[in-house]
Amino acid sequence: MMLSSMLVLLVTNPSVILAEMIGASASALQLCIELCAVYAVWLGIIEMVEASGLGEKLAKLLRPLIRKIFKVDDQETQKIIALNLSANMLGLGNASTPTGIKAMQRLDDGSGKATFAMIMLVVVNATSIQLLPTTVIGLRSSAGSQSPADIILPTLIVTFCTTILGIFLVHAIDKIIKKLRHKS
Repeated sequence: MMLSSMLVLLVTNPSVILAEMIGASASALQLCIELCAVYAVWLGIIEMVEASGLGEKLAKLLRPLIRKIFKVDDQETQKIIALNLSANMLGLGNASTPTGIKAMQRLDDGSGKATFAMIMLVVVNATSIQLLPTTVIGLRSSAGSQSPADIILPTLIVTFCTTILGIFLVHAIDKIIKKLRHKS
């Protein structure tokens, strides 16, 4: 696509190619710096939550829900999943990746196959309820939106629905698979 665009510009207006490439590169770099600042702040907050013991309290609060949804009894794994879910709920998808990786490592049973809890974690992370979609708000703000936070309510509604549906489908498919294995 980029090559075809450059070819069209070469034919129609060759003097614009370099200026457009430099302008686009500068815009991309500016966006990266703005997003790095957002992530640095939130990763710092996540680290403070972990260091202050708030992660333990959050895990205790979410423990019944995590145990029911993920079918996990290990308290350390529940704590890591709680931190991962919290980061995702704050719209920090990329900032939640390290805790998601830690959770996946702890959920791995060594069989080489995805466990129920691993599949559930992927689904919940992919659909995650967004209480505060900070990344999207940051992108809208840097693009000059007059009301970058207008998306909070629609995002909350849609992500709540997709998360509930995803959890239901994983549990339903798990039951179907167990019935099929039991019959054979």
